Amino acid sequence: MRKRTLFLIFILCLFYANTSALTKYVTNNLNLRYEANTHSYILTVIPRGTAVTIDEDCDCKWVPVEYNGYVGYISTKYLSNTPVRKTYKHRIGTSVLKDRYSSYNRRGGLRYYTNSYGNRVQSPTYYNSRPAGATALCRDGTYSFSQSRRGTCSHHGGVARWY
Repeated sequence: MRKRTLFLIFILCLFYANTSALTKYVTNNLNLRYEANTHSYILTVIPRGTAVTIDEDCDCKWVPVEYNGYVGYISTKYLSNTPVRKTYKHRIGTSVLKDRYSSYNRRGGLRYYTNSYGNRVQSPTYYNSRPAGATALCRDGTYSFSQSRRGTCSHHGGVARWY
């Protein structure tokens, strides 16, 4: 009887060890997708540094997760075992900016560029919420004001969401 009880406890311990969830950290702003492929619909974007719980540590390319009420798939190549900083250090030339507004120049004003149509357009900039005129959210968290899709967010990790 005692051996049977110890055997059951041993089996339960093995079962519990195999079903324990793992915490991983998102290394970039990451698309939560409806299906496990890059062509699938994007449900939402999980911010860089966010802790997510996965059921098992596998060698698979995609894992299912739940985030803010959405259930979908994320790519495992953007997950880390160790926490990551939630903000990027932005560089202009060789100097590192102290604040998160990478599109501000040294005099404090916004930065602009001239697009292929000859229009003056605001460079991608960090904002707390979507600003008026933003056409895309870049993967590094900046908002783009591009007037064409070609090259939008190309130096900011690509487009996370179009508006």
